[in-house]
Amino acid sequence: MRRYIPPSPFYTFEPLRHDPLVIIPLIQSSQGGDHSEIKEIEGVPSSILELVEGENPPMDPAMMLFICGIAWKSEGGMLESLDKGVSRERIGRFPVEGGNAIEYLLNHTIEKADDGLQELLAKLTLGLDEEFLGESGFSSGIGGLELCGWLDPKDVTILRRAIQKGKWAVNPNEPLDGGVADAFRHLTVILRGAEKRRCGILMRKHA
Repeated sequence: MRRYIPPSPFYTFEPLRHDPLVIIPLIQSSQGGDHSEIKEIEGVPSSILELVEGENPPMDPAMMLFICGIAWKSEGGMLESLDKGVSRERIGRFPVEGGNAIEYLLNHTIEKADDGLQELLAKLTLGLDEEFLGESGFSSGIGGLELCGWLDPKDVTILRRAIQKGKWAVNPNEPLDGGVADAFRHLTVILRGAEKRRCGILMRKHA
C-alpha cells in the first residue's frame, strides 16, 4: 500500500516581462519613497503609476516585484497561462511530497555536460530566496504571496535545449518511477510556451 501524501502546495509558472535583477534596485529605491525610475518601467500597472513621490509604497518588495515583472495582458486583468493543456496541472502539483517538480528534478538528475541544466533549475525554484539572491524580502509578501525563482528569456531557451539534448541521467535512487521524464516533458511544454511569447518565467507557490 502506498504511503498517503497529503495535498501539497500548487506551483504556477507565470509569464515574466522584466528581469528581476533589473527591477529589484528600482523597487528598493521605491521602498524608500523614490518612485521615479520604477514608474518608467514599460507596462507597470496603475497602482505603481499612482505612487506619491516621497511616500513609502503600500506594497512590500515581493508584491512590487510580482506586479512590475509579470507580462500582464495588454488590457490588464488575469494572467494568460503559458500552457492551456494538461502540463500546467501536472507540473503544478507533482505527485511527490511538497509537490515541487523542479525541486524533484534538481534532486534526481545527474548532469553529464556543462549545459546549465542544474544551475537553471536551481534559479527557477530558488532564485528569489535570500541566500540565492543576496537580497531579502523578494520571496514572500502580504496575502500569502510566495515567489520561488525565475528564468529570463535567454535562460528559457538554454534550459529547454539542455533538457532536449539529453546529456543528463536519472539518479538510480529516484523514488517515482518515470518521474524525471514526466516532469521534464511537462516543463518543456511550459518553456516552449514562454519561447513562443518571447518572455521569461516566474515560478510561484500557492499554499
